[in-house]
Amino acid sequence: MVRIAGVDIPNHKHISIALTHIYGIGRPLARKILNELGIPEDRKTQDLSEDEIIRIREYIDSNLKVEGDLRREVSQNIKRLIEINCYRGIRHKRGLPVRGQRTHTNARTRKGRRRSVGIKKKAKQTV
Repeated sequence: MVRIAGVDIPNHKHISIALTHIYGIGRPLARKILNELGIPEDRKTQDLSEDEIIRIREYIDSNLKVEGDLRREVSQNIKRLIEINCYRGIRHKRGLPVRGQRTHTNARTRKGRRRSVGIKKKAKQTV
């Protein structure tokens, strides 16, 4: 397995898809990286030469913020919003949708499972 930016890249996938296993790299960015380095997108990871792997690794390290650094930056931005008590920070704190979506119905991903209110189990009556 090839290791780039602290992530093991799968061997049996095309390199343009395999790069997306790195947090912060999607398919368009992976294609852009490969085009700039002159590496064909349809080549499998296991077929890359050692030189190509080193070039990809150096390009990502020098030009992009990925994995731990990116995760840290995102979490710091969210913490900052919470600390200054802005609307978005309050929504993050309460676990509600941040970007203006409706919550009367839907929003189950952010809100979690429904909590039933006022429903009690009936006790079995023995006669």
